Amino acid sequence: MFCGRRTVLAAALGLAAGCARSGPPTSVAPALVPPSPSQSPSPSPSPSLSPSPSLSSSVAAPSREEVIARYAGQRPTRWGTDLPGVVAEVPDGALALTFDACGGPGGDGYDAALIDTLRRHRVPATLFLNARWIDANPGPFGDLAADPLFELGNHGTAHRPLSVTGRSAYGIAGTADAAAAYGEVADNAAKLSALLGRPPRWFRSGTAHYDEVAVRIVGELGERVAGFAVNGDGGATFTAEQVARTVGAAPPGAVVISHFNHPDAGTGRGYAQALPRLLDAGRRFVRLSD
Repeated sequence: MFCGRRTVLAAALGLAAGCARSGPPTSVAPALVPPSPSQSPSPSPSPSLSPSPSLSSSVAAPSREEVIARYAGQRPTRWGTDLPGVVAEVPDGALALTFDACGGPGGDGYDAALIDTLRRHRVPATLFLNARWIDANPGPFGDLAADPLFELGNHGTAHRPLSVTGRSAYGIAGTADAAAAYGEVADNAAKLSALLGRPPRWFRSGTAHYDEVAVRIVGELGERVAGFAVNGDGGATFTAEQVARTVGAAPPGAVVISHFNHPDAGTGRGYAQALPRLLDAGRRFVRLSD
């Protein structure tokens, strides 16, 4: 783990704000023109993250009833953002930029300028989409889904911390039991699978909090849990200068979390400052599945 990770994780107090900020609703930008094939990122030379057994196995996934019965009586002992099975690093010194779109009141916006910055610099990223955001943004969703620069991940159905006991984070109640945890993951996975023609490979819960039983439930559904080592925009509360400074200082191998559902925040302008500097320094970017 990174020596400064605990300090960076202290900034996680702003995570919930990225999905529940108050203020006037933001307008949805028109769909961007999909990039030409020449804009597609070059294949990454780095080795893939080792897939979990559920991703590589040809055995059919267990049914809802089987999973609920298997985990209904289990009591977790751990809670937080940094648990075994939660991926916060990538190989070979690359950076993995991840952006959440949380949906719901105050969270349905679309930062088209940020996405345009990533495209202009040909920087790949993993985008985590909540079911509510997908429903509110069919045009941007289709545009992002068609762009090979981006990998789309599962950000849950109702944007809840993933728990089997109802434990909360930042005042947001977690899923109440194993059945609710299963639904939070599986229902949005089904939505994404139907729209994309393939299942998502990665999951991040609302607030990025989990207990260890819930992490295992995600694995049963064939997805891996994405954590983070650097909180790039403080839940969309940082100024552009803070974003540029934080992202610019990300250590090699870090998974960086930010948001692309708040076009009024400093996130997009901060990345517009940070990315050219990082690229000039020779930093390399990957999607989580690269």
